[in-house]
Amino acid sequence: MQDVKISTADPSALGLFGLAIVTLVASSQKLEFTQGVSFIIPWAIFLGAFAQLFACINDSKKGNTFGTTAFGGYAFFWFAVACSWLIQNGVFGEKLASNVDSKQLGFAFVGYLIFTIYMTIGAMETHKVLFIIFVLIDFLFLGLSLSSFGIMPKMAHKIAAYSEFFISMFAFYGSAASVLNIHFGRVFLPVGKPFGIFKK
Repeated sequence: MQDVKISTADPSALGLFGLAIVTLVASSQKLEFTQGVSFIIPWAIFLGAFAQLFACINDSKKGNTFGTTAFGGYAFFWFAVACSWLIQNGVFGEKLASNVDSKQLGFAFVGYLIFTIYMTIGAMETHKVLFIIFVLIDFLFLGLSLSSFGIMPKMAHKIAAYSEFFISMFAFYGSAASVLNIHFGRVFLPVGKPFGIFKK
């Protein structure tokens, strides 16, 4: 019998970078700096989806259930959103586009709000920057859910827009901290200690 240990790099930096880029580009449309979703779709697929899926798979190899679930859950979210935008814009035919019901997206957003709430609890025992990112994602899905159901649409849209922008900023910081702290072997960018409420 021989035990072999395979060491892999922490994929969090790339996963957070993917999240930062896609939320920055997507928030530009919600904040009305840009228009349409045509040029958001590639970033949703390659940065929002594939970059986070890569992080998910590699976190799985490290035995990190939280990271695997978080990056995997949001990777598939961006695949689904990109596909929804393609349908909405008639890429798969006008018949499919004409049957779009935004309330179905609303139910998906509610489901992701539930997912994000319990992941936020888990994030409390990682570090404070990640916890802030998850709280902002909670507000993003709250805004998206309300907007999709036509409840306070203007206010809900603003909540989603600003939440998404700040997710991007904190995700950039979290990605930078993940890279530079490991690269320099010291705390170059502080991320805050876990809350220490739930873990013994």
